[in-house]
Amino acid sequence: MAAALGACSWLLAHGATAQADAKPARIVSLDLCADQLLIELVERGRIAAVTHLAADPEVSAIWEKGKGIPITRGNAEDVLRYKPDLILAGPFGVAQTVSLLRRLQANVVVVPLASDLEGVRTAVRIVATAVGEKARGEAMIDAFDRRLASIAVAAQASAPSAVVYQVGGAVSVAGNLADVVLAAAGFRNKAAEYRLTRGGQVPLELLAASPPDLIVLTSMADEYRTVVGDNLRHPVLGRLRQQRASIDVPWRLWQCGTPHIAAAIARLAEARAGIEAQRR
Repeated sequence: MAAALGACSWLLAHGATAQADAKPARIVSLDLCADQLLIELVERGRIAAVTHLAADPEVSAIWEKGKGIPITRGNAEDVLRYKPDLILAGPFGVAQTVSLLRRLQANVVVVPLASDLEGVRTAVRIVATAVGEKARGEAMIDAFDRRLASIAVAAQASAPSAVVYQVGGAVSVAGNLADVVLAAAGFRNKAAEYRLTRGGQVPLELLAASPPDLIVLTSMADEYRTVVGDNLRHPVLGRLRQQRASIDVPWRLWQCGTPHIAAAIARLAEARAGIEAQRR
């Protein structure tokens, strides 16, 4: 508690100066998506702490770069001990911490979740501006746009269908980022045609009765050893994958609104090209 109070006093004493500084020197991130942008936009020495998920290969697209960086569990006392001059947060998950930090006049920037490709650019610009690296941010966006342009596909009335099938039978529905990624790769999201459960799942029986042209898995069966992952190990899904086109696109590439989404789009576009070649 004494350490937390000391950090609080330091923050109040130096907050105004830190906020005026174009390049914060002690940055803490409280959000997985912000972690990834931060790590790729600033030198390591300016990063005070990130979430423990930054170095998790199942959810972080830059997990190797995240190794060795100090972590924070997200409570206010833990954040304050790093004496940050900038705190990046997401819109969900640590709302109470963000509220307390703002009452202490901390420099907190909330990075919105991207729901489309323009949202990716917005998130990059918000983080780049906050950390004082606008030029690097624009370079990241330029590289992202060039990658997208290189994999652009023409829209078709008879676009092949796809379903992003996840652990527990959950699917990605219209209006979220994964749906946008499917569309960018030239697919029609077949999830809209299913009657979903209250939890947003498609029963495996329904998937087998009316399968899409492409089954997209975001997790490997051995990543979830509990019953929640049984759907990924079910023999019916195995037979479906033998009968229909399928692809593994790790969730870490498109869980967050970062430029790594372009890699997911590229892999899906390749799968679409294969489906169309078979049709011809």
